[in-house]
Amino acid sequence: MTATTPTAHANAVAASAASTSAVAANSYAECSARERLAQLLDPGSFHEWLPPAERVMSPHLAQLGVPSAFDDGVAIGRARLDGRTVFVAAQEGAFMGGGVGEVHGAKLVGLLRRALRERPAAVLLLLDSGGVRLHEANAGLIAVSEVMRAVLDARDAGIPVIALIGAANGCFGGMGIVARCTDFVVMSDLGRLAMSGPEVIEASHGVEEFDARDRALVWRTTGGKHRWLSGDCDALVEDEVVAFRRAAIDAMDALPTARAVTLEALEAEHALLARRLALLDAPVSGDEALALWRQLGVEDAASVPDLDVAEVVALRTGAAVPEHR
Repeated sequence: MTATTPTAHANAVAASAASTSAVAANSYAECSARERLAQLLDPGSFHEWLPPAERVMSPHLAQLGVPSAFDDGVAIGRARLDGRTVFVAAQEGAFMGGGVGEVHGAKLVGLLRRALRERPAAVLLLLDSGGVRLHEANAGLIAVSEVMRAVLDARDAGIPVIALIGAANGCFGGMGIVARCTDFVVMSDLGRLAMSGPEVIEASHGVEEFDARDRALVWRTTGGKHRWLSGDCDALVEDEVVAFRRAAIDAMDALPTARAVTLEALEAEHALLARRLALLDAPVSGDEALALWRQLGVEDAASVPDLDVAEVVALRTGAAVPEHR
């Protein structure tokens, strides 16, 4: 790996700062995957591996008569962020809801395995996915399990893995698990994170259990504000590309090396989840999200949906609100 001279690094940082100020408050949720990459990273620094011109596509979709994408719905490559080399993957939610299939998953795994050899400052995962493609169910499930293993391998090698969640599809299914395997999760208040998506819960248990059309309910139970208050994300930001950029840089500064992947860390995580579950042991009347927020020390829980990001961030200073790692 070529060493970076102090002068070169200073120039890169200066260019990075200029790009940050030049980026308007563009909505992260409204950008495509490649628009996010162009605005989040240092200008002109993204070098894509297996770009659309290579036509590395799913071998299954055409056989089912389903349209394919030349990049299989994910862009991966090397770039710079704040002058530092990073590896990055951005899922394209406009293609099959960001669903993971065989090739899509293999590109993510390849990126993470290459990180073990080249040791970038961090790996950024810009997640926008409803989970595994039903068209490639078994292949997709295997792919997601391989991605999880690759994320943990990278972390164990001391390479921080940072998840950014704020796109229209949210982060559900297998990719929701992948996100929680990372070192650091950044979400906007528009982002959503969960294992099962609202439509899946409704289909499995009925509208009485969960009404997927109730947007307020969906965001109270899976949205960025809820995930911040319950300790499931490390940074809550506005729906702006520049805000995600700053948060990713801050995460790299806070994680010079990845947090240890150990049995003790896993047991601590399980203990936190057990304490959270215990908060709802008592019978709950009304909205469970509001009840949980009150148990976490948020006195005026009903006001949370109307608060801005800065106000919600301040609420987690209460002693009852857990840190997720």
